[in-house]
Amino acid sequence: ATLRCVGAEGGFVFRVYLMQIAVLASVGIVIGLVLGALIPLAAAGALAGILPVHAVAGISPAELGLGALYGGLTALAFALWPLGRAHDVAPRLLFRDDVSGEAKRPRPAYVIATVATVTLLAGLAVVLAGDLRISLTYVGATLVVFALLALIARLIMALARRAPRPRGTELRLAIGNIHRPGALTPSVVLSLGLGLSLLVTLALIDGNLRRELGQSIAAQAPSFFFLDVQQNEREAFDALLAREAPGASIDGAPMLRGRIAAVNGVPADQLTPSEGGAWVLRGDRGITYAAQKPENAVLTEGTWWPADHSGTPLVSFEADAGADLGLKVGDTVTVNVLGREITAEIANFRRVEWESLAINFVMVFSPNTFAGAPHTHLRTLTYPDGGSDEREFALLKTLSSEFPTVTAVRVKDAIEQVNDLVAQLAWAIRAAASITLVASVLVLAGALAAGHRHRTYDAVILKTLGATRARLIAAFALEYTILGLVTAAFAVGAGTLAASFVLTRVMDTGFTFLPATAVGAAVAALVLTVGLGLIGTWRVLGRKPAPVLRNL
Repeated sequence: ATLRCVGAEGGFVFRVYLMQIAVLASVGIVIGLVLGALIPLAAAGALAGILPVHAVAGISPAELGLGALYGGLTALAFALWPLGRAHDVAPRLLFRDDVSGEAKRPRPAYVIATVATVTLLAGLAVVLAGDLRISLTYVGATLVVFALLALIARLIMALARRAPRPRGTELRLAIGNIHRPGALTPSVVLSLGLGLSLLVTLALIDGNLRRELGQSIAAQAPSFFFLDVQQNEREAFDALLAREAPGASIDGAPMLRGRIAAVNGVPADQLTPSEGGAWVLRGDRGITYAAQKPENAVLTEGTWWPADHSGTPLVSFEADAGADLGLKVGDTVTVNVLGREITAEIANFRRVEWESLAINFVMVFSPNTFAGAPHTHLRTLTYPDGGSDEREFALLKTLSSEFPTVTAVRVKDAIEQVNDLVAQLAWAIRAAASITLVASVLVLAGALAAGHRHRTYDAVILKTLGATRARLIAAFALEYTILGLVTAAFAVGAGTLAASFVLTRVMDTGFTFLPATAVGAAVAALVLTVGLGLIGTWRVLGRKPAPVLRNL
């Protein structure tokens, strides 16, 4: 504004400050590149004992160049709009920028340049991410959340503006600070909202997975899986289980190994299934045959074959896997079993609850399909009371001595290993997500620092009029508390919706709202907003009125 008043043209002011921002951004980018290159080298040694693979760390010039490009585009995207305003906006409005309610939009050229830069930045993120669907979802969700947070900030300010004037001075000052020109409301809501929403989402996903593994699945899962029970020892094995584990439930099925060789005559390596169905075509998997429909199977399409079926080999296919492969009743599936290819017609589709950990197969064939083929048997054992470690270890000891060729899998051990893996993944994801929250805190700190001058003027004028330091602290604390609570409420709502979508639509599991996560988000928001806000204003409250008033 000063340069404009002494005759500088708008374009000159724009170029001067754009060069200044470019220099500062370059310094920040260089610092980021150096840290980004060094941290993996240090982390590789620290994580050597944790990662299941050998991590090879090195410096990648291409990735560093990409990081520099992202940094430059980000700085440019945030600089064009405010600098564009300085090109045309009258100096009187620039001087009164924080208290003026007049329009402040720059000329269309700067608006278009800003939109183009943001679009280029998002386009690079989508194209270079590797997974188009995930990257598009992420960018789209970010834009939606950003728009929602901006709308919520405006809504908060509108409600504060229309709220009745409270009798308490501190609360009246707090509400006034929320909606006044130059208020910190948009900065606080935008900076913390996205980071807290992400953390709530991850915490709810982690908590639901742990709950599913530790309670739901563990409660209904069998105690043991027994593999490779030979045909000639099946009866003796079942008798031993009945003797050593009286009252336990024993279930079983014949089991062979095979792989899908073709679908409708098209070789498997020429098929292009959806991403969710590709796993069915990879490698061998367990298959079985049954005359009667399994008790835990629910047919979604087609009918089960008669118990004495002796015609064309038939197969029952898991419904979701069949849909991913584009199959329908009447199609044919060719499987390679023991080096022999067998073609069967799809008779029905059935829904399988994999999370029950019961005996389930993608493909169940009619008995005549494998007549005379050598195969083993699969058995499960479930204690009605869940079993104790002593009983389970005693059973394992007896089985290992009498049936050394049978492989016993203790489900509790498997669930514990999966829980440990989920915990490690959760910590890794939280660590990455924490970077988002740290960035949010830094943005919030920057916003508070930018508003430091205005807080100083407010505090000095109010102190001149008789306000005490305690009353000012109370007003600022109320303001930050209100903003923190609203931000936490949004984060809990958005995080709950996102976690529910991921768990039910992507992971195909149940979802339960966990109140402790909501409380944690609220506490985090309050600590960050109130804590940083009061830290930033503490020095403001100690300023002497006279020097500040002389510079107003």
